Amino acid sequence: MQTSSRKVLIVLAGLILAGFVVYQSFGFIHKANFSGEKLLHAVAGAKVSLLLLSVVVIYVCYAFRALRWQLFQGNLGSSRFWIIYKMTLAGFAAIFILGRPGEPVRPLLLSRKEKLPFADMFGIYALERIFDFASTAVIAALALFFVKSNGGAGDTMTALGAAAKTAAVMLFAGVAGAVMFLVYLRLHGTAALERRLQGWRETHGWRRSLGGILLGFVRGVQAIRNTGELLLAVLYSGVHWFLVLLVYYWGSRSFGGRLGMLSLGEVMLVMAFSLVGSVAQLPAVGGGAQLASALVFTKIFGVETEPATAAAIVIWLIGFAACCFAGVPLLIQEGLSLGKLRELAQEKDREGEAARQGDPAS
Repeated sequence: MQTSSRKVLIVLAGLILAGFVVYQSFGFIHKANFSGEKLLHAVAGAKVSLLLLSVVVIYVCYAFRALRWQLFQGNLGSSRFWIIYKMTLAGFAAIFILGRPGEPVRPLLLSRKEKLPFADMFGIYALERIFDFASTAVIAALALFFVKSNGGAGDTMTALGAAAKTAAVMLFAGVAGAVMFLVYLRLHGTAALERRLQGWRETHGWRRSLGGILLGFVRGVQAIRNTGELLLAVLYSGVHWFLVLLVYYWGSRSFGGRLGMLSLGEVMLVMAFSLVGSVAQLPAVGGGAQLASALVFTKIFGVETEPATAAAIVIWLIGFAACCFAGVPLLIQEGLSLGKLRELAQEKDREGEAARQGDPAS
């Protein structure tokens, strides 16, 4: 009976997920002045084989992301690939469902499953973000280079290129600052920080809690111990993002026409703007990535509005929503409802607020 109930829950979750995806897509379609009928007509002509291949590849992308996390986590304690891979899918499903508030769910799940401190897991998460931001900056720079070398010009390209350059410079500056921080930690280690926080750790209340969080965070970001591990992490990142690029490439080519003629370098530009758009989601619509992709398709490469919009939505569904088909059942398997997900996402925010206000018992 328990197994049957779990299956029913999984089916219901799938239906709810499908409805949520339709809702998200409808919001974007409305913004783009694009009817659902035209969307279905455009999608009907796409090559299903390329789309299915893209879905398979996106799951391989999550596997390489899990391998990179396993590399970082291996220097802190238990590090099992299959557990990390499953929690990665579940965590990204939580992000899709909850948006940015779902970001802490993945390190929280891994902390619970691997019995490691959350602060250490969040340190690994911060290190992962640094690698992703660096990769995005490199992708933007390479995309602009490839497009310009192939004669991509015009007023729109010039304006968007200037914006992309500004974003890339800001990303590089942020990454450079983060790298300097990591170098400082590598040279001085946790010993200096432990000495500074020794007084805090011997007290009670919010200072002791905050000191433990800071030390755990530092241990997490120090997960790379030598040059070999650094190079392996860079390799995992490179393979991961190249596979994501293939998803964009095959997703575009599946629609044929002008989209089927785009080169890998041109699709890389679409991917770069989509990554920036995914960071700046539109309120109640979640269409930042789709709108950015459609903008590049239409304004730079001259694709008609209907196929450009359809391609943008389908690529977004594969890249951002496909993980839910495995991730949502995994969340249910972990006994996590939507309310529990929100509770997990807000748990550390409440702790941080308590730390700022001080412990009443202290």
